[in-house]
Amino acid sequence: MQAAGELPIVCRLVVVDDHAIMREGVSAILNNEADLEVVGSAGDGKAAIDVIGKLQPDLVLIDLSMPKTDGVRAIQTMKRKFPDVRAVVLTYHKEDVHIHAALEAGADAYVLKDDGRTELLSAIRNVAAGNSYLSPAICSRVMARYLQASVPTQKVETASWDVLTPREREVLKLVAEGYRTREIADYLSLSVKTIEKHRANLMRKLDLHSVAAVTTYAIDNGLLSH
Repeated sequence: MQAAGELPIVCRLVVVDDHAIMREGVSAILNNEADLEVVGSAGDGKAAIDVIGKLQPDLVLIDLSMPKTDGVRAIQTMKRKFPDVRAVVLTYHKEDVHIHAALEAGADAYVLKDDGRTELLSAIRNVAAGNSYLSPAICSRVMARYLQASVPTQKVETASWDVLTPREREVLKLVAEGYRTREIADYLSLSVKTIEKHRANLMRKLDLHSVAAVTTYAIDNGLLSH
């Protein structure tokens, strides 16, 4: 228990969102709390990993839909490189496919941007204390999903997405965003031949036959930043 007059233990956070106004707004809310301090921010998943590595925060508040490297991929990488850093997803996405992907990646909490300030602060403090947290708006849906996990009746989009490897998902997103093979190879520090192989594999698995089809798939499944 904190003694009278003792300063609160401060949770250091990094805010990750591709919209600057969102990063600034959320940071202002959090910095008004005595026990929270925003020490850095980033506009995409790859930049987030660099910032986390430099600042070593306690917790990362992260969106899912961002350009280049999205939130799910960033959480996976973060949990591998910095297992002690906790992750709170803050997003507009309410769809099961996004909730499932984020939790599978290692997210410790899932909060909606439609939720209020109180919900966000509650999520952060619960996670900082070592607990998990789900927005009340999606909690019942997530419970139903896991209780029915043995029933083989999933949406086609969910089943399709699940057959891709994490790298194939990342390449799909970058292709859909309009990046060329060479640009993707440079961004991911891989060879052009490797990117071409990933691209061919993902298109075969999803039965897509053109870049336009890949883009349409990404839009339909909410994979592009908005």
